[in-house]
Order: sequence, then structure tokens, then C-alpha cells
Amino acid sequence: MSGLLFVVSAASGTGKTSLVKALLERVNNLHVSVSHTTRGQRPGELDGVHYHFSKKEDFLALVEQGGFIEHAEVFGNYYGTAQATVKEQLAKGHDVLLEIDWQGAQQVRKLFPESIQIFILPPSQFDLRQRLSNRGTDTVEVIEHRLSCAVEDMQQYTNFDYVIINDDFNKALHDLESLITANRLTMPQQAERHEDLIRKLITPVAQK
Repeated sequence: MSGLLFVVSAASGTGKTSLVKALLERVNNLHVSVSHTTRGQRPGELDGVHYHFSKKEDFLALVEQGGFIEHAEVFGNYYGTAQATVKEQLAKGHDVLLEIDWQGAQQVRKLFPESIQIFILPPSQFDLRQRLSNRGTDTVEVIEHRLSCAVEDMQQYTNFDYVIINDDFNKALHDLESLITANRLTMPQQAERHEDLIRKLITPVAQK
């Protein structure tokens, strides 16, 4: 059977990456597709684990070849999800999760209308500003610019299937895990997964 494709999006600083990391520790058969990016490699990041770090010219060449199911330019850097990798995982019956921005989610929706799309929101703009500031890597001007962009990004929540408010991390994680479980238990999924069992259950018993 084909796997499910989950898409998780959020504005910068909302806590999306931390939620996804914790989710993977709790949910089996859920694979995150490692994105390609042209941005610089940060301390502690591993090529092929956190991202596939690419040169801009190599990235754009792959775009021309139709190698991405989604790609976008964010703050001057390019990000994209390789089409071949995702399709291969889904064909094997593995559920795949894409952690991408709303622009990428929009592109995925066109190619995979059956994808399950989840948007994460912060509890307030004040809280979001604090999270951006706590990174300690950006100037005040950069933080304000990111916050302004985040407000615009959050306006896209109406295009998603589900919305989770990341106020309490554990509750948000529980909500996210619940969405994964619920979509695995839909009638089409269960009918295909337990085809033999269901056939036996609904077959009339022969009278002796």
C-alpha cells in the first residue's frame, strides 16, 4: 500500500522543527524527507542529515530538470524537496513528513492533493518575537524583518487541513501525534492495511 504524505508548515520561530524532532521519536514508520538547501551549513549540522547542502548552480539545475516536488527562495536561500526520494518512500508504504514553508506546501498540494497539511501557529506575536530573539544570532533589524515576514506567512493558515497552536509544547506534540494516528485509521487506510482480516469478518458464516 502507498504511504501517507504529511506536510508540516509554520512561520519562522514557531517551534516546528522541535515538534517534528520529538514526533519522530514517538511515531513509527514516519520518515522525514531531508531537504536540499543553498544556505550555509551551521555549526552542528550534518550534510545529508539536517539538509543536503548544495551549490546554487547545482540546485537551480535540478529545478530545471523537474527534480523537486517543491522549492522556494527564503531570505535569499533556496530550499527544495527531491521528488524521487519522496515517491520512493511512499511507494514502499512508508509515511513521509515534509517540514517546509507554506509556499512549498502549496506546490505539494498541486502534485499530491491527497497530502495531509498541518500548520503550526505560536500563541502570540510577542511570544514569537521572544523566540526569534532567544536564538541570539540575529540583529534587532533582522528579527523585526523576520517577524514581519512571519505575520504574512501566518495568514496562509486557512489553506491547511489542520491548525495546531504551539503554546504548550507537550500539548502541541500530543495534537500533532493524534493527527498522524487519526489519518492512519481512516477507512481506506484500514481497509487496505487489514484487507484479509476484514474480508473474513464480513464473509457470512456457513450454516452447519
